[in-house]
Amino acid sequence: MAFPQQRLFSALSSYTRQFSTSNLRYQPQSNSLPPKIPYTPTCPSPTCPCTSPPTDLDIDVKSPLLNTMASYSSHVVICSGKADWTSRIEDEVGEGGDFVRGLKAEIGKGGRSFDPFTNTLTTLSSLPPSSSTTTAPTTSVLLFPQFLSFPSIPHSQHSISALATAFLKARTLHPLHTLLSPTQKAALTRNPSLASVLPAPNPITTPTILICSHGSRDSRCGILGPILHDEFRRQLESKGVSATVGVISHIGGHKFAGNVIIYLPPASAASPNNSGNKLAGSGVWYGRVGPENVEGIIEETILRGRVIGELLRGGITGDGGSLGRLVEEQVKRDEGGKGSLWERLRLRPRSRA
Repeated sequence: MAFPQQRLFSALSSYTRQFSTSNLRYQPQSNSLPPKIPYTPTCPSPTCPCTSPPTDLDIDVKSPLLNTMASYSSHVVICSGKADWTSRIEDEVGEGGDFVRGLKAEIGKGGRSFDPFTNTLTTLSSLPPSSSTTTAPTTSVLLFPQFLSFPSIPHSQHSISALATAFLKARTLHPLHTLLSPTQKAALTRNPSLASVLPAPNPITTPTILICSHGSRDSRCGILGPILHDEFRRQLESKGVSATVGVISHIGGHKFAGNVIIYLPPASAASPNNSGNKLAGSGVWYGRVGPENVEGIIEETILRGRVIGELLRGGITGDGGSLGRLVEEQVKRDEGGKGSLWERLRLRPRSRA
């Protein structure tokens, strides 16, 4: 006899808390070696003056960075036009907060279609809100690593449910979900046909740089976030590189500020500059980023497609895999598990902040 859905999900959630989500998420096995990720051990020094970072911030500079980010399958970036928010974005007043609450009611913990093996990262951002002239409220949303931009999604639960079902739910359920009934499985499985319910999205064809600047949550990101935002915009403009730069709400790991996510769009006719970039279609997470690292990140990661080992927290590949695990295994193979970069990247067991 099948367990009731709520009871089963409670048991599954308790079970998954004992392990890393990245280890439990179902991924079909392959006998082939994963693709090589180009990397460089250190960030190049800047070639021109940059903003001096504050010297009195309590940044963790000793703990290994790699794989300190929570695993996720999709990142929903809600465009609020604001640069700071309430400590819990679920409590935010206004259309951005309304959309957060609607999405979490659908796929968040305790939501109608909650799946503990398919984590969706949801953040508010400073990017411009919807400019729709309709009387009903709408919200602009970006999806990664789908690299889609929705200029105006209606705030109805029907639309939010369609967004979750068409783009965010699992394509293939975790083997532990075999205990569910067919109806319950269908409620957790992606159905792309529901995309027709939503306004047609636009492809994102230029790099998107998102910087944690959630000052009401933690002062370290609140101080460093705006500095990094301005430095990225200045450096990108000076190099003639087209990219979107915005600040976002909490993503975890304030002690590793500044925290930066770089999404590099897949190579296509609309983004020909990414045709030779091995990171195209991926999202790269960096920590301990200071203004002095911005030029190096643009040169190495955005233009050359190489991750920077000493700053790498992890990332997501275009198919939802763990970029951090790929780099970890690659460095281990390249250095035989004994090299200097491997030792710096290795995540030793310790209490987490």
